[in-house]
Amino acid sequence: MDEQIDELRALEIGDVPWQPEPGGESRPRSRIRSESRRRVSLWAYPATYLLMGINIAVFAAMFFHGPLPALMEHHDWSDLLTAPYNGATLERFGGTSSYLIQEGQWWRLVTGAFVHVTVLHLALNMWCLWNLGLFGEPLLGKRGLVAVYLLTGSAGMLFSYAWSLLTGQGVLVVGASGAVFGIAGTLIVLLSNRRLAVPWEDLRSLRRQVIFFAAANLVLGMTPQVLGMASRSQLRLLHLDLGMLPRIDNTAHLGGFLCGLLLGLPLFRYTTAGRERYRARQRTTFGFATFLLCLFGYALSKFSQGR
Repeated sequence: MDEQIDELRALEIGDVPWQPEPGGESRPRSRIRSESRRRVSLWAYPATYLLMGINIAVFAAMFFHGPLPALMEHHDWSDLLTAPYNGATLERFGGTSSYLIQEGQWWRLVTGAFVHVTVLHLALNMWCLWNLGLFGEPLLGKRGLVAVYLLTGSAGMLFSYAWSLLTGQGVLVVGASGAVFGIAGTLIVLLSNRRLAVPWEDLRSLRRQVIFFAAANLVLGMTPQVLGMASRSQLRLLHLDLGMLPRIDNTAHLGGFLCGLLLGLPLFRYTTAGRERYRARQRTTFGFATFLLCLFGYALSKFSQGR
């Protein structure tokens, strides 16, 4: 996988397709890999690290407003990973509360994608973001990756808010997972382009990995709901306490994922059309997506007022 990432990283966004060299022979894969290794370093992903840094900084700012200091003082290390912050703290630091959105705090659709409930929640999302960023930043560019994160993260929160209005149940949603699913959705589309200057078998392998990531995480997200249909006696046999299972909002995951797929479609043909044309298409696509999300949010606000 490292060699495949190196080949992606060696591309400039908007590169022309992999063309044969004079004489009619394509560059050997060994030469591509040696060229890409000379150009690639782990620090060549500034947008990925910027997004991770913001998430970690927000969690660090929350540190003294939650259970972690007391647990550390009493040396209760076993609960450090899973000790949750309460709803008031999550709202204070930007969590996406459906009640507060109804009061006009729409900015929470963006900030909620940078807030996390537990250390484990943060660690898992940052691990996923880092891995997808290795694939996504070469294909989207720095600004493109940040735009996809913000748009798909907001779309996931907006879908979750829409579901809460339909069901009449208030929700508080936080976490980068909607944006992570959104990046995965965009990558599934872009990695289907055979004209990228990377051997097709490598692109297909990378795409399979991203699809497996998305499918596996969707299944994991459904686990608490599936277990919730079991009886108490069945849960006791499995030594499970339903109250201890994390509450995972698959609506936000699906919303982010669908938005990511839709963002990838207009960009698909332009990934090999040259840097300027590709960036122009990105600006158009991301601008139009922002408009549609604002329009969707406006429609939801009118719907909530009419209830």
